[in-house]
Amino acid sequence: MNQLAIVDIPNIAEARGTQASRWYADLELWFERDARGCRLARNRHSGPLYVQKPFFPEGRDLAHVYLLHPPGGLVSGDRLDIRVEVRENAAALVTTTGAGRVYRARPDGLLQGQNTVLQVAAGASLEWLPLENIAYPGANGAMHTRVDIAPGGKFAGWEITSLGLPACDEPFASGRLTQRLEIFRAGVPLLVESLRIGGADDSVLNAGAGLRNFPVNGLLVMGPFAATLPEELMTSCREIIAGYGQRCLAGITQVADMFVARVLGHCAFDVRRLLTALWAQLRPELLGREPCAPRIWRT
Repeated sequence: MNQLAIVDIPNIAEARGTQASRWYADLELWFERDARGCRLARNRHSGPLYVQKPFFPEGRDLAHVYLLHPPGGLVSGDRLDIRVEVRENAAALVTTTGAGRVYRARPDGLLQGQNTVLQVAAGASLEWLPLENIAYPGANGAMHTRVDIAPGGKFAGWEITSLGLPACDEPFASGRLTQRLEIFRAGVPLLVESLRIGGADDSVLNAGAGLRNFPVNGLLVMGPFAATLPEELMTSCREIIAGYGQRCLAGITQVADMFVARVLGHCAFDVRRLLTALWAQLRPELLGREPCAPRIWRT
């Protein structure tokens, strides 16, 4: 596979002249398959972002890994770079130990950014399931994720974002947040999405074609599937959604051979539970594995 590339977050270079005001952290992980199973072949980090060790609750052929970020969030000028490569026939599930936070920006307004690059080789699988990101009122954040899937690779991933602090009745009434997700297979785009909130785009928070005044949004993407998903499986997913009643507004669809679920909610826990239930429903079809939630989710 090609060497992992960093996709620079727009305008973050403006922060580089003020080194004392920013905290840079970098993490690079490579997963490989050998005769003993899947192993974490490279675990290189700088700054306060690292992995202690992989866990194997499903056997040696699939590694569970927890990303640790002791500061717990991003302040003005901070940047996280995450690069994960799952090599041929390896399998990994990556999550985080807690919610990520984009804190209220300082008066200097330096960008708070996270740049994530994920690569999945032929015959490999990656489940990218971080806990939610919380954008505090007044934040100035940019989150960019790119996924490259080789032919024969499998991917399941989600993004969950809480705008403001709903439990404290603090809406995202000020600040800016840019999110971009790009999923490619063999260099061909499968899904490219951008969300920009703040400035002239404030209407997206309450627009009927936007977030409809829901403070939490979530997106789950899984695939590619070998064939169109059976109707009974799609029906089961719709029944899961119906079970959340008015707590979440959600819909599912298939984009080519990828399954896509979108959720709006008032509570990040509800959105995450709903996406977890959909992931658990579809995981056997995608990977031939029963669901095995990371133990850290229960702590």
